Amino acid sequence: MKTLAAFLLSLSINLQAQTVQKEINEQVWKPFIASYGSLDTDGFMAVHSKDVIRAAREEGRIMGHEEYRKVTSSGNQYYRDNKSDRKLELRFSERWAGNDVAYDVGVYKATTIRPSGNNTIVYGRFHVTLRKEKGVWKIVVDSDSTEGGAVTDKDFLAARPLE
Repeated sequence: MKTLAAFLLSLSINLQAQTVQKEINEQVWKPFIASYGSLDTDGFMAVHSKDVIRAAREEGRIMGHEEYRKVTSSGNQYYRDNKSDRKLELRFSERWAGNDVAYDVGVYKATTIRPSGNNTIVYGRFHVTLRKEKGVWKIVVDSDSTEGGAVTDKDFLAARPLE
């Protein structure tokens, strides 16, 4: 009987985590990916908390919301000016979720699509802490790195896709 109770409790916790992760996917990751690809600064920043901490590890700098918005807007303008498109894919290696906080770790694949056809693909690892604010999930800490080019397609394919 204790084994059945433990199994049912484990199943309940797992189902709750899956429900929270689906909420996060709908409220954060799908809009994050879409706004990244459409160069939509407002949409991109909307999934971030006003208290966001952006750790730009490649640059060795920390940004708050306003600086992160400016950097994002400038980058988006660069892509528009150069008539380039972007595509972002995310896969997950760890996902931890409670009722109002969560932590996602994974690998991204960012593709730059240029009119010349000289496209580039960059892989990196991300670590993101999320918090539910007024009933909506928001990114609170956003950090990623290519790890000096050490993150590869093999790492990307080894992680779980966004469901």
